[in-house]
Amino acid sequence: MLRRVTSGPIPESVPGPALPSRAACLWRTSVVRTMWVLVALYVGALVVHLVDWAPVQTGFYDSVIDGCLGMLTVWVPAAVCWSAVRRIGRGRSEILLAATAVTCFAAGDTYFILASAGSGSLPFPSPADVGYLLVYPLLLAAVILMVRRHARSMVASVWLDCAVGSLGAAAVLAVILAPVLDSTTAGPFSVATFVAVAPPAFDLVLLAAVAGISVLRGARMESRWAALVGGLLVFAVADVLYGLDVSTDSYIQGTPLDAAWAIGLALLAMWVDGSDGSGLAVAEQPSEDSRSATLAVSAIATLAGLVVLVVATQLHLSALAVSLAAITLLAAGGRAQLSVRQLGRMADQRQLAADTDELTGLPNRRALYEAARTRLSDPRRRRQALLMLDLDNFKVVNDTLGHHAGDLLLMQTASRLRDSLRGNDVLARLGGDEFAILLDDVGGDGAVTAASRLCDAVGQPFAIDGGSLISSVSIGIARFPEDGLDLSELLRKADLAMYKAKSWSMGHHVYSPIDDPDNESGMRTVDEMRTFISSDQLVLHYQPKVDLTTREVHSVEALVRWAHPTRGLLFPDAFLSQVEEAGLMPSLTRAVLSVALDQAVTWSAQGRLITVAVNVSASSLVDTDLPAHVASMLASRGLPGKQLLLEITEDFLLTDRDRARAILAQVRALGVQISIDDYGTGYSSLSYLRDLPIDELKLDRSFIVPMTNDSRTLALVSSTIELAHSLGLRMVAEGVETAVAYTELTRLGCDQAQGYLLSKPVTATELDHWLERRPAAEPLLDPAEL
Repeated sequence: MLRRVTSGPIPESVPGPALPSRAACLWRTSVVRTMWVLVALYVGALVVHLVDWAPVQTGFYDSVIDGCLGMLTVWVPAAVCWSAVRRIGRGRSEILLAATAVTCFAAGDTYFILASAGSGSLPFPSPADVGYLLVYPLLLAAVILMVRRHARSMVASVWLDCAVGSLGAAAVLAVILAPVLDSTTAGPFSVATFVAVAPPAFDLVLLAAVAGISVLRGARMESRWAALVGGLLVFAVADVLYGLDVSTDSYIQGTPLDAAWAIGLALLAMWVDGSDGSGLAVAEQPSEDSRSATLAVSAIATLAGLVVLVVATQLHLSALAVSLAAITLLAAGGRAQLSVRQLGRMADQRQLAADTDELTGLPNRRALYEAARTRLSDPRRRRQALLMLDLDNFKVVNDTLGHHAGDLLLMQTASRLRDSLRGNDVLARLGGDEFAILLDDVGGDGAVTAASRLCDAVGQPFAIDGGSLISSVSIGIARFPEDGLDLSELLRKADLAMYKAKSWSMGHHVYSPIDDPDNESGMRTVDEMRTFISSDQLVLHYQPKVDLTTREVHSVEALVRWAHPTRGLLFPDAFLSQVEEAGLMPSLTRAVLSVALDQAVTWSAQGRLITVAVNVSASSLVDTDLPAHVASMLASRGLPGKQLLLEITEDFLLTDRDRARAILAQVRALGVQISIDDYGTGYSSLSYLRDLPIDELKLDRSFIVPMTNDSRTLALVSSTIELAHSLGLRMVAEGVETAVAYTELTRLGCDQAQGYLLSKPVTATELDHWLERRPAAEPLLDPAEL
């Protein structure tokens, strides 16, 4: 055999074909094993040949070893490569180039073996050298294609790292290969000179390219890539040894040196065979380890170039080695200068990232504090306001539509807020769905006007994933300097005002001292609410539900009122949000249940079996002690569970489905009925109708009022009633205020109705009078009659 060099990586990012069959995998494995068996036999035969027939005359030819076995060791690897081309597809140009390179080598070697068998000697150069020389440009092209495929987005600094690594390796290799290069270039240039110098020169280029590739940031060298590197090294060593032998006219055919090319060829075939899932991969974001490796290789290459130049001052080195070493240091200097610039840009970017919200691109909390520190200390800015914004029901959007939809909503909200502000206002995202705005040169009225404008902007429909979503925002307003002299105090008070706006669904609210629980008046209000819950100030009014088939009343809804000693009778809107904020809602729920069940006992004693419905908030439903309290209350009064109905909202079911199922199942086991209040107004999901123990749906009044004039609403009401009945649920319509609506609901098959047409919420005594004077056959009653 003669000189040979091979290589050419395959990227792992290109998708391959379908998985091969088991038979194909077995055939592939057997061919690869056969290839290595042949190589082993060839190496062993050459060793035996050298020992038994040494010394061997130059040009000795053995038909079995150099003929049959030698050709098999080059054509079987070629077959493995073309099998990989067929399996992976011709779209992978680097695989095709590598297979062509192996085939060219095999063709040249076959010509060399057959011609040697016939004539015993060949002219130099010969046609066989054409096949050998074609291997190198083909492999170099494969390497270039592989790097280009995996590193199209690499910046200049990465290419400089590659160049430094390649040039440093080339300088060292030029020193090592100096004897070969000098011997082949001593005379005038000719074709023979080119053929002799080309293999070691191409070895230098290919190995330098491998060194450069190893510098790629984030490069991962897989096991198959190791086969490529090993093949290159084996070929390089074989070419150097061959070149030295030729330069001293001591090359002998049939020695173990010939086996080196067979081993290198087999390693290349192994690499090509595994190229469908292995090779070189370049990560988009380099790891810390890959950065360290990059610096190490680049530093070693720079040091190698410096050592070559220092040695050149003491010993005679080739001009090529000195030139490559000098260019290496120049490239390293350019890389160092670029690194200094990059470090400066990175410092600026880190500072910017530290002050910027990653999702929306808005200033973050840190940037807001920096801006406030400057603005609030400026005596020329006498009037400013801080707005705290929070999206309503954002958690429900995340839970029902997914976090991706939530992120889109936040980004679009940020854009709308930015467009609605002046250039000197500061908009920042504090985290989650909370935003803050520092308004410059505005008083209380100007802040309210700005808040109204922002509410209108956010209230417009959002386009989310091809659908439309309507959201709203709650805004708390704190004024400078009236409500605080620093940002922390303003944020605290704006946050209190924002929660007041959210709990009262008023859009925006300006902070006042009464909103502050640390304020004396706020503490007094909490004490008043505790007294209200534990005394006779708690009053229940009852609104009947009329059966639309029998026109009888078997159920009422209990509605809480506060008989305030100085402010008069207060409705839920005036105090429930404060009860919730003070954490008193579970206590209020138990108090309402106690009064309602006492009234149910009274009605039972009068011979009226009336089910009492009580509204239960989400904060009460998450109380794991609720089922035990309900059981105790029913048992102490001797009431069956069916005389109590708990009304809950859809939002709780959707935000905490598992807890809802567990608690409702325990309550339902007591015989207590479950109703879904305000059905149709939340983020409805049919799945909870299937999964949870529900007895009743209460269709919200927003569907009942327009039903008689809107055919689409009428269709929704009709289909909802049919859905409830198909699931075995009872349908109740609330907010019935006209005889037309009552008649239409009866025609549609609705089970029960409640509303001002029948009776407004009244005390138990008034309800008793209403029931006594109301004929069972007459469902309608003018509210004025009460």
